[in-house]
Amino acid sequence: MTETTEGPKTGAGTSQGCNYGCKGAAALSGMLRMMMPSDSARGHFKNGTVEILKGFRDLLDQRIRTMSEAHAKGTKLNVE
Repeated sequence: MTETTEGPKTGAGTSQGCNYGCKGAAALSGMLRMMMPSDSARGHFKNGTVEILKGFRDLLDQRIRTMSEAHAKGTKLNVE
């Protein structure tokens, strides 16, 4: 049994000149680009996010109003 060492392979089925994942990174970024939503879908997501934030703002404003209201401590009576 003899061992042979071979250099980087080039040709069909291999990445030409790069065995360190360079081609894989380019393929991955291309795949991620294809998965991104279209401009119209992105607009819907943005509007939905704005509506959720408005809901939180309304909840906070309501809580601030209830905590800021002066509560009546009772009725003041004059005693003779």
